[in-house]
Amino acid sequence: MSHQVTSKGQVTIPKKVRDFLGIKPGTAIAFEPIADGRVVIVNAGQKSRKTKPSRFAALRGTATVKMTTRQIMALTRGGD
Repeated sequence: MSHQVTSKGQVTIPKKVRDFLGIKPGTAIAFEPIADGRVVIVNAGQKSRKTKPSRFAALRGTATVKMTTRQIMALTRGGD
């Protein structure tokens, strides 16, 4: 998604991005430069988002199989 900068150096932040960051009229935002040359826009009232996904992100979710703690321990440790 790309946008043009006006002669005053202004850019409209797309609604999808404003909604994602929780940006409302009057919200302070910050521009954080990253070592690889990108700049991240963050809601200054919130903690900065990590630029690199957590190594545990792929493991997050909801269990789909009902197991007891004892059954899980047996699977992961090879016994009770």
